[in-house]
Amino acid sequence: MSVSDQRFGELGVVDEKQLKLLMKDWRKGRADRSIWQVLSDGYVMVFSIVLIGAMIVSSIIQAQDVVAACTSEGCIAARGLLPWAAVAAVLAATLILSRMFGPIVASAAEGFWLMDGPTDRRKLLAGRLVAAISLALVGGALLGALIAALTGSPLANIGIWALAGGLGAAGLVAFAAAEQGLDRTWIVTAIQWVIGAVAIGTLVALVGGAAGWFALGALATLAVELAFIVAGGGLLLIIVAGLIAYRRLRGVRRQRVTSGGSLLSGLQGAAFALEFALIRDILVESKSKQRGHVRPTRGVSSGTKALIMRDVQRLWRQPLPLLTLAATVVVPYAIQALGLAALNPPISALVLMTALIPFMNSLRVLTRTKGLQRCFPFDPGQIKQATMVVPAVLALLWSAAALPAFLGLAGGVSASLTDAASSALVTGVAGFLAAVRWISAKPADYSGPIVATGVGAMPPGLMFSLLRGFDMVALVTLPIVFGWSPWISLVIAAIAFAILRSGLDKESMMEQQEEQKRLLDEEKARRNGTAQGKQKIQVQRKR
Repeated sequence: MSVSDQRFGELGVVDEKQLKLLMKDWRKGRADRSIWQVLSDGYVMVFSIVLIGAMIVSSIIQAQDVVAACTSEGCIAARGLLPWAAVAAVLAATLILSRMFGPIVASAAEGFWLMDGPTDRRKLLAGRLVAAISLALVGGALLGALIAALTGSPLANIGIWALAGGLGAAGLVAFAAAEQGLDRTWIVTAIQWVIGAVAIGTLVALVGGAAGWFALGALATLAVELAFIVAGGGLLLIIVAGLIAYRRLRGVRRQRVTSGGSLLSGLQGAAFALEFALIRDILVESKSKQRGHVRPTRGVSSGTKALIMRDVQRLWRQPLPLLTLAATVVVPYAIQALGLAALNPPISALVLMTALIPFMNSLRVLTRTKGLQRCFPFDPGQIKQATMVVPAVLALLWSAAALPAFLGLAGGVSASLTDAASSALVTGVAGFLAAVRWISAKPADYSGPIVATGVGAMPPGLMFSLLRGFDMVALVTLPIVFGWSPWISLVIAAIAFAILRSGLDKESMMEQQEEQKRLLDEEKARRNGTAQGKQKIQVQRKR
């Protein structure tokens, strides 16, 4: 027996409950706000909840009015299947987050001071297991109910899909926690891929039914029964997998728990600054650490073509983003099948923007790392344009694949070949420009003036960081939504691309101008003999 164990035996058994209360007292037991500040914060929170709730209710009412125009048999069947596809996507996202963070997490300090000590990890982490399951239950239920309401489902079906989303997500979190106790992730990953395939397959069936390729009446009725099955399976997983996860908490690895806590703390810091690009950088770094190492690949070609070929090589090294981009082609077909042809360009452009962002890692690195950019013997504008070639080609191919959706071949409103091609091209260009805008935007400047807002003082750039990418989609696609000519959208897209390009080049030109000015000042100072660190030598002559 070691000295520490002997000392522990002399002092007695640790009471984990009292230890947690002591930690809570150290963290939150000291008041740092007055009662008026607390009331003011509570007023702002209640006002925000009421405002957001009113916006959501208004959106649901408008969606109900739009969906009411969908009276065909295929469209009604498609509306019945869409909540199932959305709930499947929510379940897949739940598994992704559970595998990414834990789902049971702890900070590095807790892992160092508590888990290495003579404490029972099960008593320390049991509350966090319950909190993770409860959070998944509430979040899944809200998302399931919201999606069912937006698709025009009746009140009873909204409750059924809320139960399916909440209980299904909570059950999967409990199962992921049970697997975390064994430090095993391959089963969770396999289930994640299966549920994702089910979501995509449901969207394909939705499009095929709306297009009249096959009947969806019985399948739409079966979707409600499947919702009951998912809710029951989730409840069973909560009970069985939750108990197994609780029993395995004593054997959970400290590294497995603290890694998720460190990742979560880093994401919280980036989220407070509203830096969503930084959040993605943190996630990419965490994924690279988990992967460990890769086999290096030799570059191809020379000049700026080498940068283009390097992006092409990344397509084969990391095919998952390419599969995701191919899967998003189903979105315009599904939107068209639901009878929302007027909203197809902006919604599809936003989805395309999200799918194109993983292909712009080179643009991200060269935009944020000026030293690396100067190492290339090319103009910065040429370098950045070379990194945009592969995403632009992928956006063009995506537009070509989505052309039949805008033609109305999968159901919905039919259009001529010219209008459909223009709409598909505008959607692809809008998604591409939005991705470039999102990935290359500079962080907020905290050295400038601060603007007073209802939620506190913040720099002006931080206020508009939420609109990055969305502003490009709105500018390019709104003319089509308003029923104007697609050529107006194409002209706006050309102007927006010119502004983005000049903004990227202007930044480099300003840096070069400052560098030339500095060199000129140094040369003048050298000629005058007043360079920094040097002084004129004064000689005293004899009289």
